[in-house]
Amino acid sequence: MKLSILSRFFQPRAGPNDRRDNPISDRLKAFLLGEDIGTGMASTAGVRVNEETAMRVTGVYACVRVIAETVASLPLPLYRRLDRGKEKVTTHPLYSILHDMPNPEMTSFTFREVLMTQLLLWGNAYAQIVRGKGGQVLELWPLSPAGMEIIRDEKTKQLVYRHTEGMKTTEYKPEQIFHIPGLGFDGVKGLSPIAMAREAIGLALATEEFGARFFGNGARPGGILEHPGVVKDPEKLRKSWEEVYKGLQNSHKIAVLEEGMKYHEIGIPPEDAQFLETRKFQLNEICRIFRVPPHLVGDLERATFSNIEHQSIDFVVHTIRPWLVRWEQAIIKDLLLPEERKLYFPKFNVDGLLRGDFKTRMEGYAIGRQNGWYSANDIRELEDMNPIPEEAGGDLYLVNGNMLPVSLVGSKTEGGENLNGQTEKKTG
Repeated sequence: MKLSILSRFFQPRAGPNDRRDNPISDRLKAFLLGEDIGTGMASTAGVRVNEETAMRVTGVYACVRVIAETVASLPLPLYRRLDRGKEKVTTHPLYSILHDMPNPEMTSFTFREVLMTQLLLWGNAYAQIVRGKGGQVLELWPLSPAGMEIIRDEKTKQLVYRHTEGMKTTEYKPEQIFHIPGLGFDGVKGLSPIAMAREAIGLALATEEFGARFFGNGARPGGILEHPGVVKDPEKLRKSWEEVYKGLQNSHKIAVLEEGMKYHEIGIPPEDAQFLETRKFQLNEICRIFRVPPHLVGDLERATFSNIEHQSIDFVVHTIRPWLVRWEQAIIKDLLLPEERKLYFPKFNVDGLLRGDFKTRMEGYAIGRQNGWYSANDIRELEDMNPIPEEAGGDLYLVNGNMLPVSLVGSKTEGGENLNGQTEKKTG
């Protein structure tokens, strides 16, 4: 009765709770419902799953790592909008924060790696914004999403970010928080991917624990020792058996049974329980959750020389790009002043991830050079090479001489030549 009454007032752990009139924190809800605070939600496999325990699964750790490191390693400059095109704004205070150091203790790589890990595990990433007198961003400091609660003020109808760390609770206004939400229901707070996929991750944890216990017990399932007579001290017999045959170092030892004693195996062998197949399937299941190609986490079973490059491009387009858009739009919303949003914008550079092999790149550069949309210095910049001096023609854009607009075909020069260089013969 207690559980049913309280369930009417409280939302699930993974659900958004910021639009309620009287929001109650997840920790208080767990306490009132009698849950074990901090240990996560119990899966059907019997393993409690939370953001920390999920990282013990190698598949989760590998997927989180490859996405977080990829996003953190991409260049993130700030640009100014031009009538046609864009240019980097290295003098803007936000440029160095995004590109170099968001605070005195972290590099840009570390900061983005931390927030991306938060996004992948909790579905939200938070950082405290330290602003100057003019409202410009001076520093960004990550905040743990485990202690963050978003509520809506009844009077002002504005969001309030309430962060608890230890016994201290601090409230922040929206302009004090850099927030990147993941997939969610209300557009304010994202859902935890770990909470949503706790059954798949719980099964992976359970199979790992089963495998560890299996090998820890000498790679032998449990069994029964049968004696034809009456055993005076069965506990002593069990201990003596375990001392000789239990443990990985004692696996496959030959057992010697005396006095008509028999051993009956009652455990399920791993091959019958499809232990290896289950572990392999759970790795693919976790890759599906994070949308990571299996070859990026060490599963090369279906990777071939002909498709692995396309899988990597697919990873950039369908996995990394949506996260980059979330980052870029959150930066515009939270870190740029209202009057700056029409002038400046951040943009991740993914060119390095989409580079082909040397031969393919050179062929592409040649096509661009011959058709006039690449100069020599444009190509050298893409290849991280120093530019050719302007007086040497490094910034010239060239085209093939026999290419003409359709409207000029048949036109003549003053010398009587067609624009293609041929002299027209007069007849009659």
